[in-house]
Amino acid sequence: METTKTLEVPRSLRETCFQAIRTHFSALGANAVLAIPASLIRDLLPHLTVCQLDEVQPALNDRGISTYSGWFSILQDFNSDYCPLEFNTEEKAKHEVMRYLFPLVFYGFKNHYIIKNSENLKNESFLWAAASCNTQFWLKTNSSKPLQTLTSDRRPLLTLLEEHIRTIILPLPLTLSESNTRTALYILHRLLDHGSASQLVLHSECRSALPWLLHGRGSQYVNPALRSLFCSSCILSPSNDVAGPSLGPEDEELHVSVCKRSRLDSENSEESNLAVDPHVLCSAYGQGAVPSAGPCPWGQITHLDLRKCGSESFRCLIPALPTFFCLRSLTLHSSTVSGFREADVLNLAAALKELSDSCCSSLSDLSVSVLPRTELMKTLLDAFPGLTSLYLEIQSVLPRPRFIPDHPPAAAADSTAELMLEKLTVKITEDQTDLRSLTYLLSRSPRLTSLHLSGIRPTGSTLNQLLTTLSESNCCLRVLRFEDVKLCDCLPEVLNILRTFKLEELTLNDCRLLEKCSNEEERLLQLVAAFKQIPSLLKLSVAQNRLAKNVCILAELFSGPGPSSVKHLNISSNFILPPYLLEFAESLRAHPPACRLILDLRQNPADRDFGTWTRAVQRLQPIALLLTERWKSTDMMVDHVSNM
Repeated sequence: METTKTLEVPRSLRETCFQAIRTHFSALGANAVLAIPASLIRDLLPHLTVCQLDEVQPALNDRGISTYSGWFSILQDFNSDYCPLEFNTEEKAKHEVMRYLFPLVFYGFKNHYIIKNSENLKNESFLWAAASCNTQFWLKTNSSKPLQTLTSDRRPLLTLLEEHIRTIILPLPLTLSESNTRTALYILHRLLDHGSASQLVLHSECRSALPWLLHGRGSQYVNPALRSLFCSSCILSPSNDVAGPSLGPEDEELHVSVCKRSRLDSENSEESNLAVDPHVLCSAYGQGAVPSAGPCPWGQITHLDLRKCGSESFRCLIPALPTFFCLRSLTLHSSTVSGFREADVLNLAAALKELSDSCCSSLSDLSVSVLPRTELMKTLLDAFPGLTSLYLEIQSVLPRPRFIPDHPPAAAADSTAELMLEKLTVKITEDQTDLRSLTYLLSRSPRLTSLHLSGIRPTGSTLNQLLTTLSESNCCLRVLRFEDVKLCDCLPEVLNILRTFKLEELTLNDCRLLEKCSNEEERLLQLVAAFKQIPSLLKLSVAQNRLAKNVCILAELFSGPGPSSVKHLNISSNFILPPYLLEFAESLRAHPPACRLILDLRQNPADRDFGTWTRAVQRLQPIALLLTERWKSTDMMVDHVSNM
């Protein structure tokens, strides 16, 4: 009876009680909170802090109660645009909270959430809880004081980070010649070499630090300047008693000669007075971090992501790449808006070919943006035909001079050989696109399971030829995404593709499906009939196609003797007015999907008649999880003009 009375507490009093529990959680104790009836605990969760949720989660999970509502409530407090589809489990939502908050709290940054919860988040227990969930570490080289705490009072936290961090992100340049970067170098060494990190993301071009980051961590190439600097570090550092690699007579001679040369040639260089050798850094900061049995270990970089790759980065990377055997994923994004020079791409292809010819490579994933010509796709794949995933952005709006190499290129691989590609993404920004190179690559990629094409402006009938080749050569395709591709003139080829593949995900965004069509309803009915003939199709997106009043035809997906299995339908940004949505809702209620549908309604003009839109949403809610947002018609007009 007492429980029943508790459940009937008025909402205003209930909220007051929840806030009191949050405020006095430490005094009450976790056990007292856990003794609350389960139905009230579920309502309490969105009111708890990060640390409180983390503390009660294990006990609640043992009772079969998920803390998902609490974690997702915090995510929405960060930003209302967080989507429940991306973080649809307790662990995903929790890890996203910790990933978001850890660098902000660690480096002392503030936003509205941190200010509101400052008393809870400045507690050291939060950093420990977040570190144990985090797999990424943002190393901000301009925040020396927080980093220095990891070498002093927060040293145990660094040990915990070593255990959990897999990816290190450098948002700012790292320069070896700056004395205040020694702490950052030490932390990098601990995470990369003593810890579990093997993925490296650089948002800035680190001219002097990139050789240091690559040295000994996968490639057999030794940068001569860096070797000189390492040797200078060992001699000039005051900590000469550190255990290091044993040197033979030849090594000692080289060691001393390099030291002399650095003193003579770099007498005024700050770098010669810096200890950058990891063993020396560990001796200076580590306090026993160096194993007594020998020198520090060397880690491996398996994923390298250079977000601003310029000529200096290429000069360092290209010599190291042919022996970078442990590298699995390589991402190169040009530091200039115009993209890479053709000479750089050809040098990259030559280095990739050497790596491929070694037969020792682990590389499977390559991302390059931006290429100057579409034909260079073939150059890169011929250089390394063993790639299973390739992401390319191509930009060629203005004509560029062709690069002619000074020396004849190395012998090319068999240009007709079967490629190992399983996933291909090509985003093109061109006035006119010759698709012959892409069509040829598709004909050589029978293992392809995922294809994403964006921004194609084909010349002549090359798009029809590409679609025909796709249906003939890529029978394993499961994910097909077209974005900003004009398909209104290719309906027979599109229907043939839909009949051919056992697709699980299909995206036709901004494809002008109903453009230049005398009977829009009939065309959409043809497409819907083709969608229904794919029993494996689970996710369908037809965003930005100006469906407008024709949207109600999509309800036919779930009618008739063979209803579609689609579970996620995206009809966002289709200029669906409230009366059209209401008609769609009524049609869908007449033939509801077998499972609750995930329906994306964002970027449609709900404000034209908000009352009608609300009624439509209410009719849809029992049969669909709705993704909606407040959208202004003025924004919709801008979106319409941009797609005209």
